[in-house]
Amino acid sequence: MSTHRNMPSLALLLLSSALFATSARADVITDWNTVAVDAVIAAREAQPTQARSVTMVHVAMFEAINAIEQRYRPYLGKVPASPEASPEAAAAAAARSILTQLYPSQNASFDKALVATLAQISDGDAKASGLSIGERVAQELYSTRAAEIGASPNAYRPITAAGIYVPTTLPVASEAAKFEPWLMQSPAQFRPAAPIALESQEWARDYNEIKELGGKQSSKRTSEQTEVAQFCIITGPAAWNPVIRALAATKKLNVIENARLFALAHMAGADAYIAVFDAKYAYEFWRPITAIRNGDIDRNPATSRDATWMSLIDTPMHPEYPCAHCITATAVATVLESEFGSGPVGPIAMTSPTAPGVTRTWNRIQDYVTDVSNARIRGGSALSILNGGGRRYGPEDWRTCR
Repeated sequence: MSTHRNMPSLALLLLSSALFATSARADVITDWNTVAVDAVIAAREAQPTQARSVTMVHVAMFEAINAIEQRYRPYLGKVPASPEASPEAAAAAAARSILTQLYPSQNASFDKALVATLAQISDGDAKASGLSIGERVAQELYSTRAAEIGASPNAYRPITAAGIYVPTTLPVASEAAKFEPWLMQSPAQFRPAAPIALESQEWARDYNEIKELGGKQSSKRTSEQTEVAQFCIITGPAAWNPVIRALAATKKLNVIENARLFALAHMAGADAYIAVFDAKYAYEFWRPITAIRNGDIDRNPATSRDATWMSLIDTPMHPEYPCAHCITATAVATVLESEFGSGPVGPIAMTSPTAPGVTRTWNRIQDYVTDVSNARIRGGSALSILNGGGRRYGPEDWRTCR
């Protein structure tokens, strides 16, 4: 979609917004964050692709606002400064333009969201200029990802021998290791060491822990542990953004500060997914359900086979090591802690579509990460919360937009 083809539509939306003007003024960043997350959920894509899409939206909004306010180092910096333009109009136009190119079948909902945003902005040159800047930024950013988006097939090669049956559903997101990082130098920059040896005491400890705690019929898992495991089935941007939005609301950030926070957090999460899936498909380490049903072939006398073992939650369709949900949550949390600190910040409250009626509340950002990590053991899908390679992302890794 080009800028010129999009502009007539924007003109009509400007007219529509004038008809529905309102005095209410919501935060444009969190509003469009909700729109973007809803869009990727509706598209039913793998989590690394969802993360890339929402990151594109937030980087575009940051770039558009920063072109006006010129407060931080830009990510692309290709759009001339326009200090007279409306930041809110620029952010909304940038978000809508990215989303319409990624998910054209959902354009009606994006247009409705833009009308709602523009209805809160006074008509005039600042509004029109903001829309133009947002469109230009979105086109520049989308062009940097267009080839990758258009050529990311699942080329996973099943491991088998000639003539031998293996399950025919392909694992997901093998292509994510080829995504271009936002901040990392390469997908393998933070690749962890190989998984622990199957003959080791550590392997037997982790194996027996998840066999006992993570099974569908476990008698050792508490009701709260079961609840948390089911709560944390939700992954990807839908799992981070309620936390980011809740924290942003506590600090009353202005529009560019909020745009920067969301852009950094999403770049961290998206890069964490790239790094994780690079390692997952480099090692192709078995999942607990595979390991436990084959516990007699791991060359470890301290493990025993359970032929009918089932995990509490359905096992994700990709290799086990390292833990994706744990690491992406940690990457996002590290950015959040750089802004809000590692001490008490709460309460942070969140609900989950995978645990209806349950609300989890955390008083520190790290408490959220701990829930996510422990949930993978108690749900039976990951063998150890230490399966992240032992390295946390730190503030020095997030140099952009400072």
